[in-house]
Amino acid sequence: MMLSKKRNFVSKSTLLIFLTALIVSSNVFAFQETQNSFRQYKGKVIEKNSNKQLVFATVALEETNISTISNTEGEFLLKVPSAIKEGIVSFSFLGHTTKKISLGELNADNNKIELEISVTQLEEVNVNVPKDAEALVREVLNKKGENYFNNQTLMTAFYRETIKKRRRNVSLSEAVVNIYKSSYASSKKDAVQLFKARKSTDYSKLDTVALKLQGGPFNTLYVDIIKYPEYIFVDETIDEYIFSFDRSTFINDRQIYIIDFKQLPSIREPLYYGKLYIDVENKTLKSAVYQLNITNRELASRLFVRKKPANVDVWPTEIAYRVDYRNKNGKWYYGYSNVLLEFKVDWDDKLFNSVYSMTAEMAVTDWKTNNEGATLKPKEKIKKSIILSDEAIGFSDPDFWGEYNIIEPEKSIESAIRKIQRQLKRDDKNGASK
Repeated sequence: MMLSKKRNFVSKSTLLIFLTALIVSSNVFAFQETQNSFRQYKGKVIEKNSNKQLVFATVALEETNISTISNTEGEFLLKVPSAIKEGIVSFSFLGHTTKKISLGELNADNNKIELEISVTQLEEVNVNVPKDAEALVREVLNKKGENYFNNQTLMTAFYRETIKKRRRNVSLSEAVVNIYKSSYASSKKDAVQLFKARKSTDYSKLDTVALKLQGGPFNTLYVDIIKYPEYIFVDETIDEYIFSFDRSTFINDRQIYIIDFKQLPSIREPLYYGKLYIDVENKTLKSAVYQLNITNRELASRLFVRKKPANVDVWPTEIAYRVDYRNKNGKWYYGYSNVLLEFKVDWDDKLFNSVYSMTAEMAVTDWKTNNEGATLKPKEKIKKSIILSDEAIGFSDPDFWGEYNIIEPEKSIESAIRKIQRQLKRDDKNGASK
């Protein structure tokens, strides 16, 4: 049954939500040593001519594995160890020409990076492209052991999840995690270790509902389609999609073909629709942007709501995913992913319903090859059922992240953090005066 397959997908990807009354209740590695000083570079990535902010642009220091991502306002923050005196920073974004700037040309703040649009029509390209879009997708999945990292890797990643009631932040959790990533040719699951985390939750803004996102970093890690194709394109379901060629574009100055996919009209259960960005010459997936078909509100709700009060209806209004891959020495690897879950909550005894959104994103900020095959002990691994907002500590230290590369917080998150820190200072003063 298709529905049972979908339920299995959700349980594995741990995209689960708790809607309940308020009674709901090392041996680590780090690539950037905290005792070392660092330089940081801040700015915004925009589209030339239009000045449109470019969201999720990749910012990477060449000849290293250090990188970050621009936020939803196009802003970036790149931290570089002071031991690195020279280097080239590349700025890349879907459909735009990559720009490279030396560290010496970047300012500490207010850098304005303009990227030009680079688009060409599919028929203008003289590449032997398969006529069957589905066959190309299958070939990309079959070649994952050849084109993606085929050895074990230790990755440092920054993870953030937020819960909002309409536009107000009511829960914010962030973490630096260590990912013990297995080869793309292996069926072995990746392991994750929580290195450092912080959180703040104000359930008073949630009426009488507490929302919690179960799974933490696994929510984003399992969006890695190449490593975990079974969560979207399995042999039993790939035939239930329609694949078609769209247009072509450029990523990092390489020609990329865009393939659209959607479920067959005859399929009742919610599947996915979106775009795959494929380097046809190398048969690699560079990026994927897709959504869950939530036309059937009842079925879509069953997939995500684990528990809720009897007198409330909950249904998703948008479920969206994105994953981006990066290239190093001819091999591709997971670089960034995000998940957006938007829900409406309708109480029987209330005139108006409420809108809540839950966002999770994770960016790999550094990595090294795991030549010695280091593994995590069971007690060091975080569980797939983790609720990060229950595990992390508070926001007491404004310099909490130190030298770790993080995704620059949006203005609304920055404002929330400042309020949290001011409140903590007031609490400390009040406590000291008693």
